[in-house]
Amino acid sequence: MDITSSGFEHIDTSLQAELLRGDEVILIVDDDPFTREPIRIFFEETGLAVIEAEDSRTCLDILASRHVALLLLDIGLPGTSGREILSQIREKYPLLAVIMLTGNTDLKTAMDCIRQGADDFLTKPMRLDEIMRSVKKNLEKRRLILQNLQYQSDLENANFQIQLMYQLSLKMNSVYLNTVELDEILQAILIGITANEGLRFNRAFLAMFNAESQTLRGRLAIGPDCREEAYKVWGELQQKHLDFFGIVNEAKQCRINNEDLGLNRLIKGLQVPLSDHNHILIRAAMERRSINVIGGSANGFDLNGMADLLGTDDFVVVPLYSPQRPLGVIIADNFITHQEISEGHISALELFSSQASLVIEHTHLYMDMQNTIGKLEELNHELDKNKDMLVEAERYSALGHMAAQMLHTLRNPITSIGGVARLIAKKAQDEDLGHYADLISKETARLETTLVDLFEFANQPQYQPEPTRVYPLLHKVLLLMEAETAKRQIVVELIFPDPELTVVIDPDQIRRMLVHLIKNAAEALPNGGHLTIKIVREHEWLKITVSDTGQGIGEEQLRRAREPFYTTKSFGTGMGLTMVDRIVTSHKGHFVIDRKETGTEVVVTLPCFDPA
Repeated sequence: MDITSSGFEHIDTSLQAELLRGDEVILIVDDDPFTREPIRIFFEETGLAVIEAEDSRTCLDILASRHVALLLLDIGLPGTSGREILSQIREKYPLLAVIMLTGNTDLKTAMDCIRQGADDFLTKPMRLDEIMRSVKKNLEKRRLILQNLQYQSDLENANFQIQLMYQLSLKMNSVYLNTVELDEILQAILIGITANEGLRFNRAFLAMFNAESQTLRGRLAIGPDCREEAYKVWGELQQKHLDFFGIVNEAKQCRINNEDLGLNRLIKGLQVPLSDHNHILIRAAMERRSINVIGGSANGFDLNGMADLLGTDDFVVVPLYSPQRPLGVIIADNFITHQEISEGHISALELFSSQASLVIEHTHLYMDMQNTIGKLEELNHELDKNKDMLVEAERYSALGHMAAQMLHTLRNPITSIGGVARLIAKKAQDEDLGHYADLISKETARLETTLVDLFEFANQPQYQPEPTRVYPLLHKVLLLMEAETAKRQIVVELIFPDPELTVVIDPDQIRRMLVHLIKNAAEALPNGGHLTIKIVREHEWLKITVSDTGQGIGEEQLRRAREPFYTTKSFGTGMGLTMVDRIVTSHKGHFVIDRKETGTEVVVTLPCFDPA
């Protein structure tokens, strides 16, 4: 035996046990069992896990199947020597501590091993305390390297989180968030929670309260459905060499955000009423606290079937909230890897949830602002409309006073003039004198008509609806206009499918409206033609169509047809269509004038209220 036990009693066993983590072991590879066994026994007595091997092949197999922290490797192994496999081991396991063992004291051999990656070199025979010092030194160095790598990874993750929050802040400050943009940013946050550069959770779920804050509904999920799906997705992302922002940019096409995945269907099927006060998600949201579920237990919280829904007994729920109200929750788990969720993970997740809360609240504020702007615009439109109606009412009131004054002042003299002119025309022996007297009579009649139209326009009576049969009303109007249509040789066609049609309208106003429409159409046919009147009920509307085959209406005439006093005729006041427009408006209907290939068509649509 070439190993001595001098210094054995000075070993601090508790310190040695702290050098290995979890299921890590020390591997002794030597073809001499009398060398291996004392070292194994010594390490085991100090609390270190040790396994043995006697050749290079067994050594490589153990390295591939176990978590080896330190390797004691004999240079002179049978077959393939330890020196020959050293470079291969170092390349494949860069964090493995390697101590070479040899009976050769040649300094060149020792330096060659160091150059190939060995951490230390011991020459047989070896004392146990000497071996322990080397093992302790190299395991501590390995632990420092691992800690440094962890610190570097933590710094990179922290930098990633800072960069992500910065990018999200820029996004929030540069756009007005609508529903689509909100989903994109929330998606980026969930990807940050699950990305390899981020928090590395396997899955993340988002649930939000509805607009009335009465129901918590699932909205979005990121992650694979199962282990096979996870490896497939992670493999695809690794092959594409996508960083976090690359994943975000391709999220719409990437399988990880496919709306058809069962994971999205699962979360969108989640609905929890606010009244369910004991539900773990409602409690997390309302109490504004994170809840870590471990092994199906969460410090007395009732899981309410969430473990069955998610398919795991380990997950964390983090609240989303603004100063005024709860907004929802984020749920994250390690469904695939089953890695423990630490307090550090929860703290980082809370950072992401705070950013998500800002985004959601920002969107709510913007949408509320848009609604308020819409209401203000609508109110402003109503004010403008009311102002115009007030001005119009005042104008019509003044016009009414003027019309009444004119009618009172002028009607009697004009009537007298007309009567005298007609008397002279009858008694005059002179043909020219009779002609002039007849002309005076016609012009005074025209003045009387003008005054009546003006008075009716300015003093339109209040809207007084009553159940009215439409056909008798139209029949009376046609009798009134019969002389004029016959004089012009106009063929009148009446389309009236339902002679018993009865609706609630103001019969006097509708009669006046029909008179003006039929009169206008007749005047457009001075040399005869075809005049069609069609009255039908279409669902909840009464549709009145008056069309003629006259010359039609020009663009300028069509644009100004409803203006008071506008006319292209050599006679008349130009008030007809203006009064039609007022009557239709009082009935809350619609009035359209349309040019046809031959003639003009006027369509009046009125609400069709049935008699009670």
